[in-house]
Amino acid sequence: MADTEKKGLVARWLIGKERSEDYARSTLPTSRFGLFWDILKGRFGRLMLVNLLMLVTSLPVVALIIWRYLQIGTAGISGPFGAGMGPSFPYLPDIAGSVESMLLQSDLIFFSLFIPAGVIAGLGISGGFYIIRNLIWTEGIFVANDFLRGIKRNFLNVLEAVLIFTVVLFVARVMGDLADFYVATDAAGAGWMIASKVVGYIIVSFMLLVCLWMISLGINYRQGPWALFRNAVVMTIGTFPQTVFFAALALWPYFLGIFGGLNFLGIIGILFLILIGFSYSGLVWLDYSQWAFDKYVNPAHGIATGRGLYNKETGTMNTAPTMSEAQSAAMREYRRQMALNGRSKLASRPVKPIDEGTDPYQLPESFSREDLKKLRESKEEMAKDARAYEEEHKNDEQYVAYNKEFDALEAALREEESEASGGKKKKKKNQKGRPKMLSRDGKR
Repeated sequence: MADTEKKGLVARWLIGKERSEDYARSTLPTSRFGLFWDILKGRFGRLMLVNLLMLVTSLPVVALIIWRYLQIGTAGISGPFGAGMGPSFPYLPDIAGSVESMLLQSDLIFFSLFIPAGVIAGLGISGGFYIIRNLIWTEGIFVANDFLRGIKRNFLNVLEAVLIFTVVLFVARVMGDLADFYVATDAAGAGWMIASKVVGYIIVSFMLLVCLWMISLGINYRQGPWALFRNAVVMTIGTFPQTVFFAALALWPYFLGIFGGLNFLGIIGILFLILIGFSYSGLVWLDYSQWAFDKYVNPAHGIATGRGLYNKETGTMNTAPTMSEAQSAAMREYRRQMALNGRSKLASRPVKPIDEGTDPYQLPESFSREDLKKLRESKEEMAKDARAYEEEHKNDEQYVAYNKEFDALEAALREEESEASGGKKKKKKNQKGRPKMLSRDGKR
């Protein structure tokens, strides 16, 4: 009966047909596209929760967009743009450039406020993208804890990318509004302003791609601010066609929600963003980034590729071969604590059996100062006897072997910590020179 039972369309889409190879380990995701689809359908609830956290931090940006839309709409209704068309309108000798001037003033306020609003949204990007990266690496996650951990680890890198993009966007938009104003008023140098407007929008588009790479690089690798920007430019230029395609594939919900208006397509984009759009964008972009890192970056640095994918040759999931600096430091501290806590005082030194030696002096029901003196002397005698027993048996084989084992473990931990500290200093020294990054042909 079970072999012939047919499942519904949704059941087959989620878990596949019975007795199919979908349950075999050999059919686990072996490509980035397969991993993307596996995460999307298997971790949909987690992605929705991450999307909600990112949406909350993006509320200032949403409020600014709504405010600008209402402000421009109100100004368009109440502005003196119909002068001379009827007796009810006041006479205005010249309104050329009024619309452009209004837009310029509005954009000066909006795009300047967009910078701090983008910084707040960067909190959600830091935490949400960190969780999505861990999903791509097939690591266990706790949404709330990992969201806060991602903010702590990645916010500075994301902040750099957000500031670069918002400041460039502000300058380009203001230059574009000035160009429109110059053209409307027939001012001198209007042609140059139009050229600056075109160049500004090209730079904004390019910097959007660069900032996306900055976020990916900052989440996956440790590097300084200048190295992060330079490497992002290298990755953008070296993988330009693929980057443009996957950036468009990841960001279409944003463009649809912002520029789609209040029609059917715009509402679809807004609803998609509210449901899972932020997480979807992060999943598409970071999944593509991992593919690019496996092809151009990780092999030259001795890092195993295909992390999070199933390896058919070995029959196991690809994992990181080495721990990160923070993970290895935490592991050394854990091993040190285990070594210190594991050295038992009872097993590391001789302890005289309780049934050997003399007993302490027993106080009578009615005792005097002389009895207390005898009790103290008996305790001192017992302590002296215990020390003598420990001194006599401290070189016994069981105690020597036990202490030697823990001494070797502590020495290994100290040496490992010393090497890690020396490597860290050496790394800092090497960072003084120009950072290196792979080019597209796989060479430094």
